[in-house]
Amino acid sequence: MFRSFLFLLPVLVFFSCLNAPDFPDEPVLTYVGMSKDTILQFNRNMLVEDSLTIQFSFTDGDGDLSFTRTDSISDIFLFDSRIDSVATPTNIPFISGGNTSSGISGDIFLTIVNSSGICCIRDRGNGFRDLCFSSPEFPLDTFSYGIQILDRAGNISNMIRTEKITVRCIPE
Repeated sequence: MFRSFLFLLPVLVFFSCLNAPDFPDEPVLTYVGMSKDTILQFNRNMLVEDSLTIQFSFTDGDGDLSFTRTDSISDIFLFDSRIDSVATPTNIPFISGGNTSSGISGDIFLTIVNSSGICCIRDRGNGFRDLCFSSPEFPLDTFSYGIQILDRAGNISNMIRTEKITVRCIPE
């Protein structure tokens, strides 16, 4: 048993000397990628939904990401590049053990289903837009998402942006 202790002692000393990461208190995001870059426009007559998954990494120095289910606050915000407003607020699943002195980091995989309103938008000018239209003259639309997150202290992350997403306006 004493030999085991002597073997473990250098290992424990080594790990105790490692410094905890020094993350800023506000969340920091890094875009990783998407599962695909094309999605079918939402259509009520569709038999199968279409979706895409966006992956990004995060760090948070004080570890206070995510709200409880009883909170009515969203903490992930998706900004559609075509309409300059919040397209889809959503939530990070609750992370227990927050407010750590060493911070937290990880990856978020955000799956977006076209039934949540992904559709083609045609700007007709003068502030008028056609939403979720289907026309052979405009078979495709493109946009990107800007993404930010909010922590419980009210700190807002940097904004990351996906690459272009192509929406097929005409169902196949």
